[in-house]
Amino acid sequence: MDVEFANQELDRLETDLDFNAGFSSAVVRVYRKRMQMIRAAVDERAFYAMRSLHFEKLKGDRSHQHSIRLNKQWRLILELNKRGRNTVVVIVDIEDYH
Repeated sequence: MDVEFANQELDRLETDLDFNAGFSSAVVRVYRKRMQMIRAAVDERAFYAMRSLHFEKLKGDRSHQHSIRLNKQWRLILELNKRGRNTVVVIVDIEDYH
């Protein structure tokens, strides 16, 4: 899948090993693993198939977004945009859900 970032810090967090954006090393490590999974996926059905991701569509004013759980506290917020036959995953934010 193609990936874009709404926040340049999240782009840097994936690639710069010395950058943590204020998150714990455990959250950064899981974020990088999730990014590998996202990049390797053919389409969003792969996210639903990997039950450990806890991939879910959000509700209310965020009904256009989805989340993937990083741990019990933190979630990766993303949007799925169709561009022709391709799906582009836009990484929006990492949010505390507690």
